[in-house]
Amino acid sequence: MPHLKVGVVGAGRVGAVLAAALRAAGHDVVAAAGESDASRERIRALLPGVRVDKPSAVARSADLLLLTVPDDMLANVVSMLSASGAIHAGQYVAHTSGRHGLAVLDEAVAVGARPIALHPAMTFTGTAVDLPRLSGCVFGVTAGEAEREVTEALVDDLGGRPMWVAEDRRTLYHAALAHGANHLVTLVAQAMELLTAAGAEHPADTLRPLLTAALDNALDHGDAALTGPIVRGDLNTVAAHLDELAAHAPHTLPSYVAMARDTLDRAATDGRLLPIRAARIGALLDAALVPPVDRTAADR
Repeated sequence: MPHLKVGVVGAGRVGAVLAAALRAAGHDVVAAAGESDASRERIRALLPGVRVDKPSAVARSADLLLLTVPDDMLANVVSMLSASGAIHAGQYVAHTSGRHGLAVLDEAVAVGARPIALHPAMTFTGTAVDLPRLSGCVFGVTAGEAEREVTEALVDDLGGRPMWVAEDRRTLYHAALAHGANHLVTLVAQAMELLTAAGAEHPADTLRPLLTAALDNALDHGDAALTGPIVRGDLNTVAAHLDELAAHAPHTLPSYVAMARDTLDRAATDGRLLPIRAARIGALLDAALVPPVDRTAADR
């Protein structure tokens, strides 16, 4: 495809990095808009020499307009730029929201723009560290047939691979990524807190080889990669975990119980755990979140 004049509105962690990657692929990044000091610093660091301007001016100067703003702001940004005449006929307008598909760009389409949804399935720091990580990154893309070739070419220029997502499956696609990645960060942070409380000086060093192996095994083998006390049916170990968490880290107890419950269901469904053992562990998990007063009343 020919090289395009690219403008980026929202030079956050994603926008500045993608614009830098497109620039490295030969596209001309003509302008960027960023309100915060952090965004302007990213532009200086990743896009040296690129003009910083208002969103409307950025949009008017671009053949390809990248909208890399938060999900909840996207519709308003599209509406404002379309109503002002900044978005124009024949222009490619691509957003990087995982949740949204093409419908959020309807007002841009109404003035003749060509819509693309282009979401990198990657976490970003907003620094040059992210650029090599784009190699092989999957992009969840949605576009019409007329924009399909350009969409695939853009993903290729970014070093990625396209995964075509139906318009009515965008939110489900994004929920899967958020559950797998965002909640993983919370889970790991809690595990490091617990290890620190147990006396570990470097909890990350303890967890890194374990979590790396667990993640690789889960991606390769799915539920078959499950190990640990629940899959083994170690009732007393699970009970001890629950007691220790309640005593020393009660804020982690709800998430432990939620994940343990789902692990239990999966282990029981595939036959690795006898029903009677699963029922006893399930009862332990159910009781763990019952306030002590209520639990005493229930025992009576």
